[in-house]
Amino acid sequence: MKKPAKKWLVTVALTCAMALTSVIPASAAFWNLTGDIGVHDPSIIKEGSSYYTFSTGTGLQVLRSDNGTNWYRTPQIFLQPLSWWKTYVPNNTNNDVWAPDIHYFNGRYWLYYSISTFGSRTSLIGLTSTASIGSGQWRDDGLVIRTTQEGNDYNAIDPNLTIDANGEPWLSFGSFGSGLKLVKIDKNTMKPTGSLTTIARRTTNGGAIEAPTITYRNGYYYLFASIDYCCRGVDSTYKIVYGRSTSITGPYLDKNGVSMLNNGGTILDSGNDRWKGPGHQDVYNNNIIVRHAYDATDNGAPKMLINDLLWDSSGWPTY
Repeated sequence: MKKPAKKWLVTVALTCAMALTSVIPASAAFWNLTGDIGVHDPSIIKEGSSYYTFSTGTGLQVLRSDNGTNWYRTPQIFLQPLSWWKTYVPNNTNNDVWAPDIHYFNGRYWLYYSISTFGSRTSLIGLTSTASIGSGQWRDDGLVIRTTQEGNDYNAIDPNLTIDANGEPWLSFGSFGSGLKLVKIDKNTMKPTGSLTTIARRTTNGGAIEAPTITYRNGYYYLFASIDYCCRGVDSTYKIVYGRSTSITGPYLDKNGVSMLNNGGTILDSGNDRWKGPGHQDVYNNNIIVRHAYDATDNGAPKMLINDLLWDSSGWPTY
């Protein structure tokens, strides 16, 4: 249900190299980024003094910054498609890798990613890991979860790893269909154990909800998600919404008390005159939020935006 024109997105990502100016009104710092900032579906992490952003594209794209603001492209993760991908997603033949999520846990960097094709639920979430991002040496950890067009009403894309208050890992994922899902992860295998829980869904606008991000802070789990439509350049209607719960499995309620299982979600970012359709957000350390948006001053090219993330006196996110 997402990400059309992949070749166009990758071309933009590989050719985009320009400075951003601070045009988003915000009470927290909007990072003025320079260099190569062409991304779609970014996930950010810091190793040592360097930041890395992983994003959708050929072989899974990687950007690096040694100061957080100036970015440059480094080698992709997968030089060729892994042979086992075609067993589950036979129509993905061009090494197109979607929506990565990077986290450090138990001494390794775990990178979840998606293999799919536009408009299909024949999809998989895979896993690769490394002891050091800077080494460029990644281990294939295989299949995590899969779905099929005929057999599932949810989609195995857009993974996000969360470590709960007790140090236990969970994976959220999903796009359209019956909504966003959550499953417990085994610490040893980093693969699912137990049953799925639905944590958010929409019955309006074609069920357009995807890209979950869950983070824990001060007794609450916060679920961020993207609603409406990406991948349409300046016509994109993507928005970032959120809710919170005292339990990682929900229910997640927005600021008005509406459940995200019933079309709830308080809007955090719906864009502005320049930055259209912001979404597929990632929250890092509860104080940084990264997302892509489509630049109306550059023919709708998708680019990376980063803000300091703040929390108001009632514990709700803001920037």
